[in-house]
Amino acid sequence: MFPPLNLGSKILDWKNCPYFVGILNVTPDSFSDGGKYLNIESALKRAKELLDEGADVIDVGGESTRPFADPVPEEEELKRVIPIIKVIKREFPEAIISVDTYKSKVAEEALKAGANIINDISALRFDPKMVDVIRDFACPIIIVHMKGNPKTMQVNPVYTDAVKEVKEFLKERIEFLVERGISFENIIIDPGIGFGKTFAHNLQILKNLESFRELNRPLMIGHSRKSFIGEIINKPPFLRDGGTVGVSLFAYLKGVQFLRIHKVDINKDALATFKFLMEN
Repeated sequence: MFPPLNLGSKILDWKNCPYFVGILNVTPDSFSDGGKYLNIESALKRAKELLDEGADVIDVGGESTRPFADPVPEEEELKRVIPIIKVIKREFPEAIISVDTYKSKVAEEALKAGANIINDISALRFDPKMVDVIRDFACPIIIVHMKGNPKTMQVNPVYTDAVKEVKEFLKERIEFLVERGISFENIIIDPGIGFGKTFAHNLQILKNLESFRELNRPLMIGHSRKSFIGEIINKPPFLRDGGTVGVSLFAYLKGVQFLRIHKVDINKDALATFKFLMEN
């Protein structure tokens, strides 16, 4: 197993995996909850709900990364995420906050405001200054595989071997970051379910999650309410929480360390029950 990950108010010792990363989208256009948490009051209420449900991390995002989403200007993203980070840390000092951004200025200001982790869908490719921010703050970084960008990623994505190519990409990015002074122990990997992948590609990756152990880094998956679940159960995003639980159980069996989800409590309860039955 990995060395403990120090997040200030919390140390992850990997004994109670998977850890739950609750999604807080402060955006008008996210695919399943866009517009719900645009003001401070509603966003703070949502943060409290996630913590009460048992979230280990709150992942705050100010730019939708759904398929075909338009990019958000840096200043707008800062206006969306920095105030809510400050309020969450004021009201819940022990809360661990991840920030979903690929912009170095947003990452820097978020970390100054009290965030603990950066979650970069570009794996530090879109903004060359991001490497310096992560290294200087010595914070954990989640690197995600994505083909293209949110605007283009679902336009006919093609792989010869999706699992092999995603793994090779993540291996290259790990080596790139370590060569530039980022601690190997601070890197978390995410194969990017739904980020430039067809239904078949997503299934291939999910069925082979254990193969990512070769990279010797904690693994996160962000599967919650995504379209591949909709294709299986034929339901819209807001009715996919049951399907999300099914994937969470499957991911647990595959040894995933982090689950990034919208509805923490039902996933956590289902996994607790499942683990009890498996172990007793």
